[in-house]
Amino acid sequence: MEELAAIGLFLGVLFLLLGTGVWVGLALMGVAWVGMELFTTRPVGDTMVTTIWASSSSWTLTALPLFIWMGEILFRTRLSEDMFRGLSPWLARLPGGLVHTNIVGCTVFAAVSGSSAATLTTVGKMSIPELRARDYPERIVIGTLAGAATLGLMIPPSLALIVYGVTVNESITQLFFAGVFPGLCLALMFMAYVAIFSKVSGSWNPKQETGMSFVDKLRNSRFLIPVLCLIFVVIGSMYAGYATATEAAAIGVIGALALAAGQRSLTWGTFTESLMGATRTSAMIALILAGAAFLKLAMGFTGLPRALADGIATMDLSRFELLMILMVFYIVLGMFLDGISSVVLTMAVVEPMVREAGIDLIWFGIFVVVVVEMAQITPPIGFNLFVLQGMTEHEMGYITRAALPMFAIMVLMCFVLIWFPDVAMWLPETMRQAPG
Repeated sequence: MEELAAIGLFLGVLFLLLGTGVWVGLALMGVAWVGMELFTTRPVGDTMVTTIWASSSSWTLTALPLFIWMGEILFRTRLSEDMFRGLSPWLARLPGGLVHTNIVGCTVFAAVSGSSAATLTTVGKMSIPELRARDYPERIVIGTLAGAATLGLMIPPSLALIVYGVTVNESITQLFFAGVFPGLCLALMFMAYVAIFSKVSGSWNPKQETGMSFVDKLRNSRFLIPVLCLIFVVIGSMYAGYATATEAAAIGVIGALALAAGQRSLTWGTFTESLMGATRTSAMIALILAGAAFLKLAMGFTGLPRALADGIATMDLSRFELLMILMVFYIVLGMFLDGISSVVLTMAVVEPMVREAGIDLIWFGIFVVVVVEMAQITPPIGFNLFVLQGMTEHEMGYITRAALPMFAIMVLMCFVLIWFPDVAMWLPETMRQAPG
């Protein structure tokens, strides 16, 4: 009974603060403050200061602003235009044609950005006009862009995985490699849907691309070489053991600056805009993490997470049943919060449940990220939907219906992870067993 009262109090204070427009990070601190005052005798102010400092001074967290800055630099270059020119000759002949540039372009940019919003904006501003000019169905263009842009949360360097790793104290590098194959698998599932849609849809009648010789295709591919090299250096340095996630992020920033300079798009204005954009995003996420750390400590003092974990254990739920409950829970939560906020808000309670059930936290991180990817395309707070609305001027209902098939594919991906956990675990397990 005491646990139910505590849950009701925490949720009541949280929704009150969020509903009045308080920032998520400050709302989390407010909930923790109330919980500490009512359920413990510890000095709240000293505890809060110590916890916030400890969470903010983590060396692992340094990777976050660096990867954000790398994405901001590349966002302000001609990368999207170069990617379209490099990819389109190879993808035009596939079933589904140039719509695949949405998916492949988002996959490539996700590997150097880590941000869903940056991926969507960068790829969309180039692909939407090009695909419209070729008479591709509007709904499939918007739907694939909304869904594929969420790969920025999965494919390393993923900001969501960094936040999750810091929250549950797991290896960022292993989480990155756990996200590689699921991210690629999800991209292939999106491409398969486009291929099938192009064959069965009566509205599919785009303009045919003119033929291009193999030599010309290779010549156009030179536009992809810089970004592919950057991906190889950043991800390869971690896999080979030469760099930690933080060191790889620093390498990525240097590479992005060199790439922008090589494109002659690195001006003082571009540099300062990218730096300020990265500072704003990093400060927002850091505040959320600080609030989550304080809330996690406060809830630990109350004993609520352990009580809930024990309660779940007494229900004798199977691993599958627990995952289904958590999947529905995160889908509903994602309708009102962005993915990163959903993760940090809930881990204080969910982590003990997951450990009690014997679920690997690396694997669970990938599962959670796939689910919170859905939050990017679910109304009323789906961030990708708002970005697309601004880019296309369609009504929110139209964009939501266009993204619905991508949502269904992500649900299917959750079951793929449950049935075939090695999709996520093979690469990090290989790393663990490698010498050194």
